[in-house]
Amino acid sequence: MRTLVLNSGSSSVKFRLYDGDRVVDRGTVERIGEPGDAPKDHEAALAQIMAGLDLGGLAAVGHRVVHGGLRFAEPTLINDEVVAGIRGLVPLAPLHNPGNLAGIEVARRLLPDVPQVAVFDTAFHRTLPPEAATYAIDADVARRHNIYRFGFHGTSHAYVSRRTARLLGRDLADTNTITLHLGNGASACAVEGGRSVATSMGLSPLEGLVMGTRSGDLDPAIVFHLRRTAGMGVDEIDDLLNQHSGLVGLCGVNDMREVLARRADGDGAAALAFAVYCRRIRSYVGSYYALLGRLDAITFTAGVGENAAEVRAAALDGLERLGIAVDAGRNTSGSGERVVSPDGSPVAVCVVPTDEEGEIAEQTRGVVAARG
Repeated sequence: MRTLVLNSGSSSVKFRLYDGDRVVDRGTVERIGEPGDAPKDHEAALAQIMAGLDLGGLAAVGHRVVHGGLRFAEPTLINDEVVAGIRGLVPLAPLHNPGNLAGIEVARRLLPDVPQVAVFDTAFHRTLPPEAATYAIDADVARRHNIYRFGFHGTSHAYVSRRTARLLGRDLADTNTITLHLGNGASACAVEGGRSVATSMGLSPLEGLVMGTRSGDLDPAIVFHLRRTAGMGVDEIDDLLNQHSGLVGLCGVNDMREVLARRADGDGAAALAFAVYCRRIRSYVGSYYALLGRLDAITFTAGVGENAAEVRAAALDGLERLGIAVDAGRNTSGSGERVVSPDGSPVAVCVVPTDEEGEIAEQTRGVVAARG
């Protein structure tokens, strides 16, 4: 089955073309709508992409959609009603869902006879138990305004937890894993037998771990304090916490490679940023271990998780009494899927490169095959 996967953002479209499990073409069109030679809109960008692809025998198109709300709990065949549902969720993901929608609408016009499937980042976390998904605020207010822990990076957490079980030769249904998706955005997830039971991102991708430009967890009174004492407006505070916090707020750069280089050169701000970043990860690992009760693996993924050995070592430092340890030699060598904990460790520490596009392709093929 030939499958096209589209990840359409506000100003870019990433694509992969699969023949079965094999990637036969891939690329990114950027700077959509900007002056110069860039495509003027998503329609022009997708027309450019499709003109350069061999779409003969195309069986399906899979679309990444960031927010599925409470409505979409699984990959869904797209029709007009589904498009309207995704549009209704724009207030919950104003930076992401509009771009996702643009890609869907254009692809449906350009490929009207090809089944198209929406795969939602939030769907994997719909298995959260009520006590994990509910915020302790007035229940009527929460219900009226859709205040709920939705969680994100679900496509990555689903893929990585499944690959971890396979790496360890275990049955997924009998494997408990903490997955750590550490990129510019970052989130943790407790996966019990293949099901998400806790995750660090919440109503939005702002909550949880320290990220490249996002603060992660903070006292909500900070927002009120900034409004009252600094005179900052809601949009200004939103921009501060999402675009000028995290690593970039602490030391001026959001790329972990630069943070590590500056830390090695004795930069105090970079050293503090690194320590704050790793301490937050460690606190989530401990919390999720307690929630799971039994832990079989901790798996690092995404750009930082896959490549920053120093982060892996520091984030788990001091947890040896919990059966968690990193082997220094294994941690700093090797590539691809691997175990970096010592032989015989009660909890395996793993590195598994994520493949969100591959997961979207697989889920898309499943929906189309079930459709018959």
